Amino acid sequence: MAENILRMRRITKTFPGVKALQDVNLDVVRGEVHAICGENGAGKSTLMKVLSGVYPHGTYDGDIEFEGSIAEFRDIRDSERAGVVIIHQELALSPFLSVAENIFLGNEREKRGFINWNETNVEAAKLLRRVGLDLNPVVRARDIGVGKQQLVEIAKALSKNVKLLILDEPTAALNDEDSAHLLGLVKGLREEGITCIIISHKLNEIREIADSVTILRDGRTIETLSLHDGSVTEERIIRGMVGRDMESRYPDRTPSIGEEVLRVEDWTVHHPQESTRVIVDAANLSVRAGEVVGVAGLMGAGRTELAMSIFGRSYGSNITGTLYKNGTPITAKTVGDAIRHGIAYATEDRKRYGLNLIDDIKRNISGAALGKLAKRGWVDGGRETVVAGDYRRSMNIKAPSVTSITGKLSGGNQQKVVLSKWMFSDPDVLILDEPTRGIDVGAKYEIYTIINRLAGEGKAVIVISSELPELLGICDRIYTLAEGRITAEVPIAEATPELLMHYMTKEKD
Repeated sequence: MAENILRMRRITKTFPGVKALQDVNLDVVRGEVHAICGENGAGKSTLMKVLSGVYPHGTYDGDIEFEGSIAEFRDIRDSERAGVVIIHQELALSPFLSVAENIFLGNEREKRGFINWNETNVEAAKLLRRVGLDLNPVVRARDIGVGKQQLVEIAKALSKNVKLLILDEPTAALNDEDSAHLLGLVKGLREEGITCIIISHKLNEIREIADSVTILRDGRTIETLSLHDGSVTEERIIRGMVGRDMESRYPDRTPSIGEEVLRVEDWTVHHPQESTRVIVDAANLSVRAGEVVGVAGLMGAGRTELAMSIFGRSYGSNITGTLYKNGTPITAKTVGDAIRHGIAYATEDRKRYGLNLIDDIKRNISGAALGKLAKRGWVDGGRETVVAGDYRRSMNIKAPSVTSITGKLSGGNQQKVVLSKWMFSDPDVLILDEPTRGIDVGAKYEIYTIINRLAGEGKAVIVISSELPELLGICDRIYTLAEGRITAEVPIAEATPELLMHYMTKEKD
């Protein structure tokens, strides 16, 4: 019988007013890749924070047994000394330190009280090669891409003689190539005997890489499934996560498309620092009332840059071209101008740019349109509470009240707050940049339903997504971008993943 490296028994964790975990059990076999799945708010990250000492012993009920002994980790240093290392979804690299400094931060290579820089850089280079990175260890972390930063985090874990590596949504922000590289690395770590726990919403990746999967729902363990024989389907995992079958991952919609609302002509955007570098090259696109238009492109194609430049020129320099609203040219040189013209942009990075995580739901929802609640320069707090309460109910935001802190919500509920904020501003055009990134299939379905509702109300909706099945499931037309150029406009009836990928990789003529 296979030996367990980890046993967690009857783990219960309570926050004020919320029981995040209740009697959770988890068994992980030594040397396996063990996936943990569940909807946002199911307790996955909380369970891993209990395991890794982020929530120290004494703040939860239940027992942790690691390598046959009871573990009572008082902090993250305790767990790391035992060989348990966690890599959080929000990477913890210091951007202004070198890669080598980041790898050995808190674990410095020193001699007689002084850091041995030669040993630091040599050992860092070895670890970087081990994770497949051909990278100078003295380069700053801020100067490398997110995919490489994720690998640096793994190199950092390997420097601590890791026995159990926990990866929380490791590919959420990565493109297909970087994701494949990272998953290949995890397979290599398994061959070396390192046990991995991976939290992911990407069920295709879980079926590819994991040996077993434990499903959590509402803070409880539902079941653990073996993936060795290939009989467990994505639909089977989804049923465990949401407690019901999902016959379709995309809600039905009968389009009712009206007149053109927004048109972009010959839109060219240069890099904000390198003014000679073209990021968006003479783009043309349009969207009509009641229509959902998709924008597909590989990482670096210019999708976000296009959207942000349209939204009050919040990205880029030397921007040329014309915006038309309802057939009339408009000027939107600031975000305020764009909002006044009825254009809204929900960013792909909701935690950094879309929300104030330390403020409550109420103030986040009202933030983009305070003028609607103000009288003689003063915000009517009562009306603000009523408005936020209406959105909490209509958007099914799972929180005790509108005074709940936004940063404590699950990813799906945070995304609903972002959408509520822009819906309150009553835009005519809503640009949604990766609206379902990092959220589970159940919450995705709710977001798709909201998008359909917005289109049904006559809004013009633009959706940027890295997931081609998502665009194919919800859009009426899809534009493809490659190297800053719009390479095709494809009606949904003609769109296939292969055709879209062909246009997304089309080189300049």
